[in-house]
Amino acid sequence: MTDQDLLSRVTTSPNVMVGKPVIQGTRLTVEYILGLLAHGTTVAEILEEYEGLTEIDIRACLLFASRSLESASFMPLTGSIR
Repeated sequence: MTDQDLLSRVTTSPNVMVGKPVIQGTRLTVEYILGLLAHGTTVAEILEEYEGLTEIDIRACLLFASRSLESASFMPLTGSIR
């Protein structure tokens, strides 16, 4: 599957989740899926919980996030992260 094929699975519409990027045909935001993964939820657990979601959808979220960060510049965070 090409990057473009993956990215086409993520859509935005001002009428769905206030315009946040979502997995096509769902109301699951990229942000929500990434948050689940960041907190240790496995891909298998996500797929079990959300019928109709596929591993490819989750990979699309990861690629979307990666591409979104390509042209961003960051300042160091203040405080310590533990």
